[in-house]
Amino acid sequence: MEYGIQLPVQSQSTIYAEPWEADAGPGDLVAVARAAESAGFAYVACCDHVAIPRRLAPAMSTIWYDPVATLAYLAAATERIRLLSHVAVVGLRHPLLTAKQYATLDHLSGGRLILGVGAGHVQEEFEALGFDFRQRGALLDECVDALHAALGPDEFPEHHGKLYDFEGLGQRPRPAQPHVPLWVGGSSPAAVRRAALKGDGWLPQGDPRDRLPAQIARIHELRQDRQGPFTVGAIAEPLYLGRPAWDVGRRTLTGGPDQLAESLRAYGEMGVHQIQVRFRSRGTTELTDQITAFGAEVAPHL
Repeated sequence: MEYGIQLPVQSQSTIYAEPWEADAGPGDLVAVARAAESAGFAYVACCDHVAIPRRLAPAMSTIWYDPVATLAYLAAATERIRLLSHVAVVGLRHPLLTAKQYATLDHLSGGRLILGVGAGHVQEEFEALGFDFRQRGALLDECVDALHAALGPDEFPEHHGKLYDFEGLGQRPRPAQPHVPLWVGGSSPAAVRRAALKGDGWLPQGDPRDRLPAQIARIHELRQDRQGPFTVGAIAEPLYLGRPAWDVGRRTLTGGPDQLAESLRAYGEMGVHQIQVRFRSRGTTELTDQITAFGAEVAPHL
């Protein structure tokens, strides 16, 4: 199994953000990304929201860095680690605009982009940008089709759909990769179907372990007539390597390298190819220490 990490600081929902992140900034992001690269992580990931309504701000906060700008910034500070949007709400933008941004990111980073996409869940965000929230599933379906064309090898991509229609419009630079991996996020039946039939991978939305086998079986059932590689992902429980001297919460997996590795290997046995991990921490140094120790002591046993 590969392993990646959703970056701290760049999104600060109260569901998962640590208190120290409120005062953190670009330097902390760079430190975490470089530590992850040195520890053999497959990717660093960044979320996407354009604007948060007041009713949701107390829980979600309004701190959501732009994924393209953030991942491009980190691309210049790293060399090998892949750059994942987890997830880009691509329905909020015209596919040609999304393609221009992410093709440029892939070009500048030397082919390190993984484009993760999702339908979105904030109604006011769609309304403010002129999109129908109720049609976000259909919007995403067509955006995925359009992006397959617009991020392909053709300088003049072509797409003819119900919502978007374009041809004869050139975009360079092209992505450095011959094929940009497109992973679809979400755990609803529609999202799982979309991932299986339109994507190169699946990013579940925090499915607990007992739900994953059935979801993975459904993906295999839907993909039985499809060709090409497909990456099944999972989001692991919060982790803390070692014996914590502070309250890390009852859901956090703690213990020595063997204990954590044994627990995480269960994901591989379900058919998961990559796990996204998140560490409890009280500051940047503790987080980078956890990342380094995970890469050295836990990852070799995965």
